[in-house]
Amino acid sequence: MQIVNSQISIEKTTHSRIKEQDINNTPFGKVFTDHMLVATYLDGSWQEVKIIPYGNIPMSPSLSALHYGQTVFEGLKAYRSPTGKPLLFRPEANHKRINESAFRLCMPPIPEEIFIDGLKELIRLDADWIPTQSGSVLYIRPIYFATDESVGLKPANSYKFIIISCPVGAYYSEPVKLIVTDKYIRAAEGGTGSAKCAGNYGGSLLADKEAKKQGYDNVLWLDAKEKKYIEECGTMNVAFVINDVVITPQLTGTILPGITRDSVLTLFRDMGVKVEERLISIDEVAEAYQEGNLSEAFGMGTAATIAHISTINYQGKDMILPPVNERKYAPEILQKLEDIKTGKVTESYGWVSEL
Repeated sequence: MQIVNSQISIEKTTHSRIKEQDINNTPFGKVFTDHMLVATYLDGSWQEVKIIPYGNIPMSPSLSALHYGQTVFEGLKAYRSPTGKPLLFRPEANHKRINESAFRLCMPPIPEEIFIDGLKELIRLDADWIPTQSGSVLYIRPIYFATDESVGLKPANSYKFIIISCPVGAYYSEPVKLIVTDKYIRAAEGGTGSAKCAGNYGGSLLADKEAKKQGYDNVLWLDAKEKKYIEECGTMNVAFVINDVVITPQLTGTILPGITRDSVLTLFRDMGVKVEERLISIDEVAEAYQEGNLSEAFGMGTAATIAHISTINYQGKDMILPPVNERKYAPEILQKLEDIKTGKVTESYGWVSEL
């Protein structure tokens, strides 16, 4: 047993599975690396921070997370630099956001020395799992959940924080087709829409299933009150290019404050592109499409990165957008973002951490 920073203990696997896998060609979220980080919160303090071989965890059927949904998570990626060094993109932003999500669900904050230091130690240990093929990366999933063995409705007293990772290719291999729903809602003001909690995603699955049955990849959500204003797609934030202006729904507390979204808007503004964060109705988008002023729509998210949107179905009619090779803004920002994440260009934002 090795002690790192006097806090994180490391138990290395006795059998690495990496040679049994083609890490450059794996289905998204199905193959996991050799190790995971596990931290325990008990009796008012964090303890037992360790990196151990990836494997099952013991679980009681009375585990409070299963009954009352105190579960939040994050998503980020590790890349390879041109010299082969592991790189992380904006992990501090993920640490900040998971604690904001945790606060909303009455969960204690995760210290930086556990989230950031533990994450870096884990990725250093499993660095060989970072794919070398362009377009493939190491996806990292921190998850934080209540572990009281109790069915009493109250904030738990004990928690687990775990980080696992998996080599992945593209989340969307083709431009995305979306369908607008006014049958279901994702979140309402005062709810948990801005938190990255598991329940938000569980509640979206039926709408997503029905969208796929109709031949679409996902749902484009509208606001809960008026069912008029665009919010987000289930897997990513969205933006529209209308008359050379990049427009994205403003953060009203009902959509996730995406880290990729924030990065994209920052880069666009620094490039001199006009950006608007505001309420945008689906009717405004439809009108811009009819008038020939809607040139692009795209999604922004850690898993999806920049996903071109090819079709938006609204009230039974498809709005079919120009092909990718005729688009200007999303392809450029995708390339710029990827060059920063992989260390191909020098960035001045302090977003990239080399391990």
